[in-house]
Formats: sequence, C-alpha cells, structure tokens
Amino acid sequence: MMTGFLKMHGLGNDFVVVDERAQRHDLTPARIAALSDRHTGIGCDQFVILRPACAEGADVFVRFFNADGSESGACGNASRCVADLVARESGRTSIGLQTRAGVLPATIIRPGMVTVDMGVPAQGWEDVPLAEAMDTLHLPIAGNPAAVSMGNPHATFFLPVPDAMDPCVAGPELEHHPLFPQRANIGFAHVTAPDAMRLRVWERGSGLTRACGSGACAAVVNAIRRGLVARTCTVAMDGGELNITWREADGHVLMTGPAVTSFTGHFNPEDYPR
Repeated sequence: MMTGFLKMHGLGNDFVVVDERAQRHDLTPARIAALSDRHTGIGCDQFVILRPACAEGADVFVRFFNADGSESGACGNASRCVADLVARESGRTSIGLQTRAGVLPATIIRPGMVTVDMGVPAQGWEDVPLAEAMDTLHLPIAGNPAAVSMGNPHATFFLPVPDAMDPCVAGPELEHHPLFPQRANIGFAHVTAPDAMRLRVWERGSGLTRACGSGACAAVVNAIRRGLVARTCTVAMDGGELNITWREADGHVLMTGPAVTSFTGHFNPEDYPR
C-alpha cells in the first residue's frame, strides 16, 4: 500500500513528485491537498504526478497540482525538476515533457541546471483567459497590471519601488478577481536594470512561494511588451535567480535555473482523506 515519492525544489519552490508510469495510486484532489499540507502531510507548493507519455517527442506526461488539489496547466520550476529526474534515469541531455500546455523540450546544461522551452506565451484575452474582451497589456485593475498565459493565467504588476504592494495582502483578493474566471497567478515585479528585475508571486491555489518559474516567464514577457527590459532578463526571487529569454525569432520563452532533489520517502494513501 505504500507509495514512493521524491521531494524536489527549484529555488525553494518545492514539489512532491509521485511516479505513476507503472502503477496508479488513487491520488484524488482531496488526497493531494492533504499530502501538500505542511503540518499534517508531506508539504509542498505543488504536487506532481508522472504518467506514461502519449505525445510525439515526449518522454513523460507530467500533471501539476496546486497545494489545494486544483490542477494547473504548467509549472516552470517543476518542469526543470522532472527533466533533471528523467535525464538522470535515461542518461540523455534532451528531454520532452508532455503537459496540459503541450510538449515542452528541456535541455540539461549540467546536472542540476536545466533549460526548459516554455513555448509561445498566449497574449489574447480569451487565451489568458479573461472574463471579457480587453487589452491584456493594460487591465482595468488598480495598479495597471498586464496579463499573459504561460500555460496558466498570470497578471503582473510593475511596482515603482520594491514591495510597494504586499503579495500576502493583495494576492488573495487579486487571485479571485472577477476578471479571472480560472483565477490567476499574481506577480509583483520591480525592474532594477534593463536586464534584471525583482519578482514575488502569489500562486493560485498555493499562496506566496519562494519562486515561480512560469511567473518569471510571464513577468519578463509582460515587461518586454511594455518596453521595460531586454529580451534576456535575470529574475531575482526570494529563493534565487532564473534566467529568462523571450526569443524574437520564434516567440518561444526559455527558462534556465536549478533543479534539486531534497529527499525520497513513502506514504500510505489510505492515511489521507479520499
């Protein structure tokens, strides 16, 4: 009855990873939420399940769940962790990750350092999605955020000074703003140089995290759209730095950063509510 797991993290954004490529483990949303609890479960920002790939060019199908048990289409930091895991299993340096947002190619720069091609950001209001048609570069919300989808919905506020908005105060309300029918990840960015910014992200279903890979990609894309930073930008978060490039040639966003395995363990699913 015991289920094995890995505890992994990217810049302190931490994950419980369960491998279901050979056997399913009855991980319902309620059970995932209970396991994600830091006091009574294992504890994590996101819960990751690996399944056999069924898309061309993919090595593994990856499902991402927020700490409340809701499913997310993408997670940048977890994608790097899974790519590092599969690379260590296979000995290869190029890995294809099948996700709800499509197949994401990953490249191992060196052990523990991974680049993931996060694809082309979706900038249309219906793609984010928003509740009604509007310019995604300037949302009618106090603070004038910009919105984009990186496989999941993001809104980025650009702050004139660091910490001008407290993510723990503003984040919960903005996550559930009526403009976001699927809720949204809320980024609070401060541009520090033409190629650098400081970022904190309130993640839907998980709260404030030490880092957010897709949030970093969204913040850089939105900053470039507003003419605030260059095509390659270093994003400093509470847990460390990511390097983000939005390629002009094909519109793809590349994210480079670390992937770390903290420990392995086992749990009995029957010990948690179904």
